[in-house]
Amino acid sequence: MTLRLSQVALNPIQWTNLPADPSVPGSVSRWLYGEPSFRADYPRVLRSVAAAGFDATMMEVLDTQTLQDYARMVTEAGLRVAPGYASIGLPEDAGVELERGSAEWQRWFNGVRRKAEESNYFGLDTVFLAPEVDYRLPRWSEKAAIGHLRDSARLERQIEMFAEAADVLAAEGVRAGLHNHVGTWIETEDEIEAVLAAIPAERLSASFDIGHLAWAGIDPVEMTARHADRILDLHLKDLDLALAARTRDQPGPYDAISTAEFFVEPGRGDIDLDGVLAALPEAFAGWIIIEVDQVHGDPDRSAALSRAWVESTFAS
Repeated sequence: MTLRLSQVALNPIQWTNLPADPSVPGSVSRWLYGEPSFRADYPRVLRSVAAAGFDATMMEVLDTQTLQDYARMVTEAGLRVAPGYASIGLPEDAGVELERGSAEWQRWFNGVRRKAEESNYFGLDTVFLAPEVDYRLPRWSEKAAIGHLRDSARLERQIEMFAEAADVLAAEGVRAGLHNHVGTWIETEDEIEAVLAAIPAERLSASFDIGHLAWAGIDPVEMTARHADRILDLHLKDLDLALAARTRDQPGPYDAISTAEFFVEPGRGDIDLDGVLAALPEAFAGWIIIEVDQVHGDPDRSAALSRAWVESTFAS
């Protein structure tokens, strides 16, 4: 199998997910995508992606801008757009109860519909579909990566929401891939497998985050090989696996762990990324999105390190 540079994009998250203030215990990372003031800095960030040598960026249209405005930014930076990220949470986590089929139930999926619209606008037919990241959830705020407070009934409800969201996307011609994320209700191997077993492959594919698999103690090579025929796209990052194991032995809040230099650029950790790529099917034509969730240093250097690994790994 030959993977091409044209299949690789960068998520510019290292410029937008700033470390929590270590002087404030339990402080939550600053998520600049959610701040209206970031609109003014977004063009510079996209130019930095291009300056690092990438020609594609993960789609992330701000809530405070139009599709056309984002398209102009991307074009002016000389970039292409790679598949974006949709999420769906549980109503009860927001303190509400929804009757299936009600108007409120329909509105619960408006964010997913928006992602379908964005994808279609940019000619993309796949999307990463993840459980909602909520800083208030106990898996984020208390103990990450170990399946804290696992609950089979809650998992069934999350599966129901995933199935509905995947169908909403499919109705608009966009294929959804399950995207695992530590700190959410789908983070462990048994939870991922439960979702994939419950929802047929023709309704839900797999778009794993390799780093989050490893953090949760899942073998990314074996997991990729097991579901190779179902994988649409991937997020790649690296980790110190011994450090990740220590965080599972002594679990703590997501932000407390990621305040250290936890996520690193591909090639700087211990994940067998070559093995992951080799486990993909021969005809794999999906996207490989490089994503270093949080950088504790110069984001431009981080992007350059990621690009150096890409150029040493992928064919032109």
